[in-house]
Amino acid sequence: MISIRNISKSYGSLKVLHDISLDVNKGEVLSIVGPSGAGKTTLLQIVGTLDRPDSGAVLFDGEDVVGMKEARLARFRCESVGFVFQFHQLLPEFTMQENVAIPAMIGGMSHRKAMSRAEELIRYFGLYDRRTHKPAQLSGGECQRAAVARALVNSPAVVLADEPTGSLDTRNRDELHRLFFELRRDMGQTFVIVTHDEYLASTCDRIVHMSDGRILKIDKRINDLGI
Repeated sequence: MISIRNISKSYGSLKVLHDISLDVNKGEVLSIVGPSGAGKTTLLQIVGTLDRPDSGAVLFDGEDVVGMKEARLARFRCESVGFVFQFHQLLPEFTMQENVAIPAMIGGMSHRKAMSRAEELIRYFGLYDRRTHKPAQLSGGECQRAAVARALVNSPAVVLADEPTGSLDTRNRDELHRLFFELRRDMGQTFVIVTHDEYLASTCDRIVHMSDGRILKIDKRINDLGI
């Protein structure tokens, strides 16, 4: 589904990525691990079209997004990529349901349809009774699940998650782990997850190990969550 081909990236004299190539399969939960400064987040941002490489290609179903013009790229990003960050980034003045619906409305969906789609996801996540609450009234785990719902509201081809469990306690971390695999089972969702969480990485289908802007090895794992 996603083919990353010979991606390199520098910031000034600092070379962050060196000729990275990687394929991501549809319905896969893939983790990227490595020490700080390995280039994990930069790679994720390039795959998500938030940054451009100096060279190389990123193909979604054969279409190279690197060469897209800005307007087309913004449309593609809204429709095809969902993002989850370490800190939920929910807007404090809006309710949970409104936060989840925002990307759909940005993408051109009517307010009514966007709110209906948000409600559908919130029900799936077991958060229906909290839908009218604002982020300050929600727990950290609830906020992060809402952030995942927001990432899914446009039915993206892939969800890119950057340290999604980094701010969670053990119980909420484990719930979010299980949620990723339930979404893969129920919706066929593809995930690429940058993480320092060894347990989360160990449950993914494959683990990409990076260091100094290079892929060192790729391990294939068998998900032991029973999902």
